[in-house]
Amino acid sequence: MNHIITGLAAAAVLAAGAAQAQQSIVIGHSLSPTSHYGLGAQAFIDTLEELSGGEWTGEQAPAGQLGGERDMIEGLQIGSLDVVITSTGPLGNFVPEVYALDLPFLFRDYDHARKVLDGEIGQELLARIDENNLVGLGWSENGFRHVTNSQRPVETPEDLQGLKLRTMENRVHMEAFEDMGAAPTPMAFPELFTALQQGVVDGQENPITVISASKFWEVQDYASLTGHVYSPVAILASPILFDGLSDEEKGWFREAAKASAAATRAEVNRLEDEGVALLRENGMEVITDIDKAPFAELAQEAYKVYTDEHGTEMVERIQAVE
Repeated sequence: MNHIITGLAAAAVLAAGAAQAQQSIVIGHSLSPTSHYGLGAQAFIDTLEELSGGEWTGEQAPAGQLGGERDMIEGLQIGSLDVVITSTGPLGNFVPEVYALDLPFLFRDYDHARKVLDGEIGQELLARIDENNLVGLGWSENGFRHVTNSQRPVETPEDLQGLKLRTMENRVHMEAFEDMGAAPTPMAFPELFTALQQGVVDGQENPITVISASKFWEVQDYASLTGHVYSPVAILASPILFDGLSDEEKGWFREAAKASAAATRAEVNRLEDEGVALLRENGMEVITDIDKAPFAELAQEAYKVYTDEHGTEMVERIQAVE
């Protein structure tokens, strides 16, 4: 009998130890669980769980449940959040070198952007992130940003005149839209749908992935495929979490970030192919044939926000990537 009790007690201790060993993370992001962010977050969780043999698991905190992107980045720094999938817009407030990625009309196409981020330049910028009380796990993607609004079709810079456009809290974006004639109005993403609904702003700018995931067709009539900025996404971890990991665990997190980026980019590809039809099906007038040169010429002034402080070397290196 004593042997049975001893065996049961040992099993209980082992079970308690296994339960204690399993650790869970929360991944915060600003979009729905079915969006490209949501798919990327789930790929991160699934990969981490697989690589760790179930030792690590996780859950999403989607749709801005934990605040805007700037709030979530600050949460990483103080350790109240584990992992965040965020556009680079607010990240420049923490890591100014990242502003280079937000310069208008800098990237030629998706192939160019992905080569830059997956290569030497992308790794250098992740290292810069690591120097600013954050951990850069990898680069993912939103896609090229376009303008939507409730007032009129936008085909030329003149059509932007006086439009109140929500932008990210990003100096480069705000300067570019001011130079192109709009009235940029920065606000956190979770506030945007209501602001559009109530007419606080006339429009906004985001990739097709975000426009469709957010169902902006419910509050916007026109979409113009300006492609004015390529919008990367950073996958970030809290240094408080990361510094406590073993080298093997750190490797799992980095592999999970790669899987997340791959899943997100695949969804971006799909929505780029199907998104225009989706917007039209839901009642938006989509202007696809736009001469970007006049927009690009006006937006050049925004480069000074970056180059006056950091010089032109990074910009030239990005442009030179083939």
